[in-house]
Amino acid sequence: MDLASTRFSVLDLALVRENGDLSEAFRNSLDLARHVEKWGYTRFWLAEHHNMRGIGSAATSVLIGHIAGGTSTVRVGSGGVMLPNHSPLVIAEHFGTLATLYPDRIDLGVGRAPGSGGAAARVLQRGLSSGVDEFPSHVQELLAFLGPSAPGQILQAIPGEDTNVPVWLLGSSTYSAQLAAALGLPFAFASHFAPEQMQEALHLYRRNFQPSQWLDSPYVMIGVPLVAAETDHEAQYLATTPYQRFLNLIRGRPIYTSPPVESMDGRWTSLEQALVKGKLAVAAIGGPATVQQKLRNLKIATQADEFIFTSDLYDHAHRLRSFEIVAEVMAQRESLGSHSTSANS
Repeated sequence: MDLASTRFSVLDLALVRENGDLSEAFRNSLDLARHVEKWGYTRFWLAEHHNMRGIGSAATSVLIGHIAGGTSTVRVGSGGVMLPNHSPLVIAEHFGTLATLYPDRIDLGVGRAPGSGGAAARVLQRGLSSGVDEFPSHVQELLAFLGPSAPGQILQAIPGEDTNVPVWLLGSSTYSAQLAAALGLPFAFASHFAPEQMQEALHLYRRNFQPSQWLDSPYVMIGVPLVAAETDHEAQYLATTPYQRFLNLIRGRPIYTSPPVESMDGRWTSLEQALVKGKLAVAAIGGPATVQQKLRNLKIATQADEFIFTSDLYDHAHRLRSFEIVAEVMAQRESLGSHSTSANS
């Protein structure tokens, strides 16, 4: 299965390392964006999270502007903005501003989860009508604000009107897949942390897709956790960093990015190990040949149009190399030899 025709992108959370700080996280995000731009990545997305120590991308549109201003060609966007937390008008104004400053480079992925725990969600959504039932109408309202004004329309997004920022629906279940199909929008599945319903969601999206003014045919992007290194052995060692992040998330602890460890033995129970490995079921962990084979298998299984990679490693140099290796892998039309040790839309 040829990977060279598959687009590939980055999902970033402005990760904060143990003994690091937010300033370092923002510098690293921009440096990563500049590198992946050179390596042929299509887009660099940032995800909205709140009240989570270890993640710095809460003010998502602000950080998107910072990244877009420091790069030249890579598309920059949200993966995603959590629409229940915001008025559609405000999001249209934010992304209309970004699209005006950085024409043809801004994406707007939206989701219906709060991106936070209950306490933060209650504060963020205060005064907003934000139930699940309102999500489809809020998406349609957002699309209308980003398009041309209708005759007699009283309320406009300025900036935003007629910028036609590409809107994606994000989801970790079948709900947003079916809504994206009904509206004719591109769909991104959060298989980088919730792969359980991936195949069912992609099937429903493709089967029910309705062509629209935004998209003629289905377009699928899937999230892929990535730990690529020179050898399988090194990759397995580095992978203990995302293992620890997921473990801390399960335990309700701060999710700062921890240094890798020689072994996870004694650090998790068998149940916790199964939960973490389940969350990383589609992960590509290994040396170049192993990563290439895993991605080819994933391409065959999903027929995804695009992979969006997360690579949550402690050392910034290792993280850069992980993304560099996968860029090399994605460009290969032939299988790599085994040499390891174990759309505008």
